[in-house]
Amino acid sequence: MTMVARDTESAWDVLEGTNLPGGFRVEITEGKIIMTPRSEDQSDVLIEAAPQIKRQLAGHGKVLSDVMIDFPSSLWGYAPDLAIVAPGAERNSRGRFEWHSLEAVIEVISKSTRDNDFQKKFRMYAECGIPLYVIVDPSDATCTIHSRPTRTGTYAEQEQIPFGEDLVLPLEGREIVVKTDGFPRD
Repeated sequence: MTMVARDTESAWDVLEGTNLPGGFRVEITEGKIIMTPRSEDQSDVLIEAAPQIKRQLAGHGKVLSDVMIDFPSSLWGYAPDLAIVAPGAERNSRGRFEWHSLEAVIEVISKSTRDNDFQKKFRMYAECGIPLYVIVDPSDATCTIHSRPTRTGTYAEQEQIPFGEDLVLPLEGREIVVKTDGFPRD
C-alpha cells in the first residue's frame, strides 16, 4: 500500500500521471490507495440503476459512476459507485466535482468493500453533509437509505427497502424512483 502525502490539496493528486490497471476500482481511504475488482453483482446493480436515474434527472443534475470526487481531506479520495450531482454544480480547478456538489451517493457493497461502505464511507459522507447515502447489499437483498447527516459522522434516519420494492430518493425539489426488481441477489 502506498501512503498519500498529507500536504496535497486533493487525495487524488498523488495519482496524477499514474497509469492504473483497468478493471479495478481505485479509492483512497485514510491515506492508503486501495484497488479492488468490481464484482458481478456490483456491475449488475449499476447497469440497472444508472440509466433509470439518468432518465429521471433529465438534465437537472448528473449521475456519475466511479468518478473521482474531491473531499475536504488529502486522506480521503472516493469514487462512488453512483453519485448524483446537484443541478448547476460546477467543477473545481482540477476539473472534478467536490463533496458539497453531491445530493446522493449509492454504494453497492461486496465482501471486500463491506467495512469501508458501512463504516468509513458512512462516517465521511455524513461529516461532509451528503444528504443521502444509499447502501445496496445484494447479500441480504436490501437497500438502506441513510438521510439527515450530522457533523458527528452519522445519519439521523435510515430506511430499509427490500429488493423488488421501489427505491425512492428524495432529492432537493424532486424525487428519483429506482426499480430494484432487477437487482441481483447473492
